[in-house]
This record gives sequence, structure tokens and C-alpha cells, in this order.
Amino acid sequence: MVVVVVRRRPTEGPAMQDHRLRLRALLAGDGNRASPALARICALAVSELAVTGVGVTLLDQPGALDARQQLARATDAVAAQLEDLQFTLGEGPGRESVITGAPVLVPDLAVAGTRWPAFTSGARTAGVAAVFSFPLQLGTIGLGSLDCYRMSAGSLSHQQVSNGLVLAELAFEAVLAAVTDHAPDDLGWISDIHVEVHQASGIVMHQQGINMREALMRIRAFAYAHELPLAVVAGRIVDRRLTLDADE
Repeated sequence: MVVVVVRRRPTEGPAMQDHRLRLRALLAGDGNRASPALARICALAVSELAVTGVGVTLLDQPGALDARQQLARATDAVAAQLEDLQFTLGEGPGRESVITGAPVLVPDLAVAGTRWPAFTSGARTAGVAAVFSFPLQLGTIGLGSLDCYRMSAGSLSHQQVSNGLVLAELAFEAVLAAVTDHAPDDLGWISDIHVEVHQASGIVMHQQGINMREALMRIRAFAYAHELPLAVVAGRIVDRRLTLDADE
């Protein structure tokens, strides 16, 4: 199988605990304590998983079409672009990992187009050859995903998958630590590149007399049909430079 969905985490045991202790030690001793924890975790993921880039995205309603997505951290422009693609299209490995609560491992996007056709097309256009997503999850609590990409095809080793799970666990802890001074439902402290998307959805909802989910779906459809980033379309709607027709 080219697209691998690991339905359960590797069995906890001495080996997994060793991975956890080693990665925590590396994170604690990286000598860059002034950098945000998520930034250091993403940088560690790049080296430990031998990937090109990493992004962390949070979802407030995993599985919902109108889930509020927030980009918490990206190591580079391509990682940020992949997160935006998933938000625009409502599909992709990160979203699937959050919904299933398990890592989604795609070692070769060239032969995995039927799973997420639009996302795969956009990712490959950006030069991405493989993607690996790990859920930020503890029990039934899911916060988002740690999404990794590579410019060359190839699978992760068993150890790298274990490291990915631990790094997602560390990212989960970092998010919880960051929100201790905020209300439980307040994710506004994160650099949200999609604020205007929610504003635009509200505008379209009132203009067309539809609900927020339908409004977001219409904005997504317009963005995809015109090959525009979702944030660009939302900005034009908010600035009143674009009004969607009811049949968009």
C-alpha cells in the first residue's frame, strides 16, 4: 500500500519510552530556549524524521466541514502552503490523522492521488513527493496535527514513526502549556492566517441566507475553481472587492 494509515500507536514499552526520553533531552538541550517550543519541536522533527519541512495546525472541531483551522507553526513556506491547501480544500493527511486519531503516512504522492485528489495535485505542484501526519491527541482529546513533507519519495522507518508520535505528543504538551493563560476556547494567541476566512464566511452567510458551513464551502469552491489561496478570496470578500453569486 502506498498510503498507510496506522490505526493504532506502536505498543508502549521500553523502546518507546527510550524514544520519549531521548527526544525530550534533545529538546531541553538544544541551546535555543529563547525560541518558542513549537518552533524547536518542528526543527527537531525535520532532523529526526529526515523530512524537508514541518507544520503544526490546530483544529477546533476535528471532522467538521466548518472546523476553525489555525496555523500554529511552519518551518518554511511550502509547509505553510500545504496547511493552507488542506484548509482550502477540506481534505488532506493532517485532517485525516486528526479524524482517525492515527498517523497517516504517504511515502509517494505520485500514486496516491485518489485519496485526496485536489490536495495531492496542489502538493505535487509545489514539488512535494511524500507527506506524513501525526495527530496531536491525548485519549479522546484531539487538537490538530504535526504534518511533515519531503521533496523525495520514501517511507519512514519504524523508529522514525515512533519519533513522529513522540514529537506530536510534545507538540500537544506545548500547545496546552501555551494556553494556560487563556480561556479554553481561545486560540487567538496563535498566528491565525485564516481570521478573514471566518469573517468572509459570515458575510456570505448573511448575503445569501445560508449557514456558516455552506458559506465556507462556497468560498472554498470559488478559491479552488479560480486557483486562488483561500485567504486571498476571503480578503477580497471582507474588503467588499468580491461578492459571490448565489450559484457559486
